[in-house]
Amino acid sequence: MQSTTTDGLPDFRYQTIPDGLPLTDTDVTQDIPALCQSTTKTCLPHFRELLNKLNDPALSSGPPVTCIVSDGCMSFTVEAAEEIGVPEVLFWTPIACGFLGYTKYKDLVQKGLVPLKDASYLTNGYLETTIDWIPGMENIRFKDLPSFIRTTDPNDLMVNLLVAETERTRRASAIIINTFDAFEKPVLDSLSSSLPPPIYTVGPLHLMANQISEERLKSMHSNLWKEESQCIDWLDSKKSNSVLYVNFGSITVMTPKQLVEFAWGLANSGYDFLWIVRPDLVVGESAMLPPEFITEAEGRGMLASWCSQEQILKHTAIAGFLTHSGWNSTMESVCGGVPVICWPFFAEQPTNCWYSCGEWGIGMEIDTDVRREEVERQVRELMEGEKGKKMKSKAMEWKEKAEEATGPGGSSYLNLDKLITEVLLSK
Repeated sequence: MQSTTTDGLPDFRYQTIPDGLPLTDTDVTQDIPALCQSTTKTCLPHFRELLNKLNDPALSSGPPVTCIVSDGCMSFTVEAAEEIGVPEVLFWTPIACGFLGYTKYKDLVQKGLVPLKDASYLTNGYLETTIDWIPGMENIRFKDLPSFIRTTDPNDLMVNLLVAETERTRRASAIIINTFDAFEKPVLDSLSSSLPPPIYTVGPLHLMANQISEERLKSMHSNLWKEESQCIDWLDSKKSNSVLYVNFGSITVMTPKQLVEFAWGLANSGYDFLWIVRPDLVVGESAMLPPEFITEAEGRGMLASWCSQEQILKHTAIAGFLTHSGWNSTMESVCGGVPVICWPFFAEQPTNCWYSCGEWGIGMEIDTDVRREEVERQVRELMEGEKGKKMKSKAMEWKEKAEEATGPGGSSYLNLDKLITEVLLSK
């Protein structure tokens, strides 16, 4: 699939390689473990073939490949880059605290902490165990580390894959992370002291994109579903700092019971809310809300299937964000100066949540066992309580620092220039 936003820009070319997965017409997010396993096993030969084609003047009219930038979990590209002698930059899409957690998987396995001895360790309090030996993550709990380690399988696909991927990252020419120095300094210091490649913080990326003068590039989007523009119209009718935004991202799923508990917690809070309810939000079935909830929330709540989240979080009507704590959502909430209520689902989301509630001071956490009374209490606290006011103040402080980092002369702004001159154009 080719983006039409770059039509007429000859410097952009799109080429594809097979991911090894069966073809599907279903409009849902791919299974992440299956995708990771497939790309690891099948993509390298196809990628080599693509590079050979691009570097052959008889087959390609464009310039040869002089550098490669890849997703951190597509590090099979490192081998291909070494073969043709060009720099390889890995873009680790979690923010730095999540990436640091993944780099410690190998140590957790070697120390015998992973895999768990049996399933009882998920409920017997073991997940509350403090891990005190990771610089930059002092006194983090086992449950707050990226969630793939909560396994009893010594051959767990994701644990072994992430151990291999983070080890191969050591061979990269550089690492890119979508964060900014002030936001995660202790974590970045920890990573820099343990990994050979230099780390370039170039985020928040959507603020960096605002520095681009080319209007065509500003219009580029990568949303998985069609955005509903009426969300903005609805927010325009609301008072400043009066609406709770609710969105659990593109992958998080929940049970029908959890959906109902969230619904009644929002309704009972008494506050206006904008709730993004994907068609596949509920495991194995359509997301159906009780008719009584729809009646109760009439006039106060708006439901939509997808939206422009960056635009929503910048809107003056938004007072808080009930989120799954994904990396994009965390960055976008910080850039909007919006405090968060966290309900992490998987991967590095628990780590983002731990930092949001502690180090960054912008969040509160809802337990996995969702109760409507707790949802109502936390929404009220965020919207009107003293803790909510403090969280809002911290979120605004981080917003200012993010803007400083991405403005001319800021750390991320300068790091992008250094990345280009020191690594990508080094040949």
